[in-house]
Amino acid sequence: MIGGQDVTSFEQLGESYDVRIRLAEGNRARSASIYNLPVETRSGALVGLYNLVKVEEGLGPVQIDRQDRQRQITVMANLEPSKPLGEAIENVYQIEQRLGLPENIKTAFTGHADIMAESFASIYFSLFLAVILIYMILAAQFESLVHPLTIMLSLPLSIGGALGGLALTGRTLNIFSLIGMIMLMGLVTKNAILLVDYTNLLRRQGLSKTDALLRAGPVRLRPILMTACSTIAGMIPIAIGLGAGAETRAPMGTCVVGGMITSTLLTLVVIPVMYSLLDDAGKWISRLRPAQPEEEIPPLRTQ
Repeated sequence: MIGGQDVTSFEQLGESYDVRIRLAEGNRARSASIYNLPVETRSGALVGLYNLVKVEEGLGPVQIDRQDRQRQITVMANLEPSKPLGEAIENVYQIEQRLGLPENIKTAFTGHADIMAESFASIYFSLFLAVILIYMILAAQFESLVHPLTIMLSLPLSIGGALGGLALTGRTLNIFSLIGMIMLMGLVTKNAILLVDYTNLLRRQGLSKTDALLRAGPVRLRPILMTACSTIAGMIPIAIGLGAGAETRAPMGTCVVGGMITSTLLTLVVIPVMYSLLDDAGKWISRLRPAQPEEEIPPLRTQ
């Protein structure tokens, strides 16, 4: 009766208007007039509101918004020019800690911050799924559970180079840079695949493990450098930031270039060492397993 209630609507000249019913202005101009409002009891009788409540003047919200049955207040804000969204979110958390909000008050981000959190969660899941699929494919190709681990040791080497490239260029870790890291998952393993596959080939031909590693490194050095340099050269224009919309693609190119440089250089040193160590560990584990008794073959019966 005081605030009114929308009961219907009508159209006039193509425009729609809501019809709101409430008390006349004279009956709602003073707070004392609220006492005369009738309310219905359980029995259906009408009594004056003055029998039930006491009216006091004070301050209160004009509108009460709720989410999950709890009152909420939305604070709007815009980013400063050239300020990353992640840094702004961290600043808001610092302000919240400095203010010392009560325990019964909870805060949450909406808008672009919420979208960014969902996007990062999806990208991290895609990154994890890419690692699992790479291991499954390598295990099927090499028919081994040890050699894929040796090859996938090049993945953390590329992540360090990608983060280092972002730090040197002053770019941030965003969705595009994470997409570049997912690209690295498929690019950097090829160097280790070339090295491990040729080493296994030489060992099948009769060479020892050490001799096979010492020969596979120089032989596979040229194709590893050729493929790595061609990939880096193709991503340099994107990393530099040439063309329209380059500011969004530049972090992706920076991650690929930095990851390829570090993984290519470290793969030639780390992968042979880890291949030798994991091969020795596999032989040591196989010796710990109890020997399976040989199945007796029954003698042939002659008639």
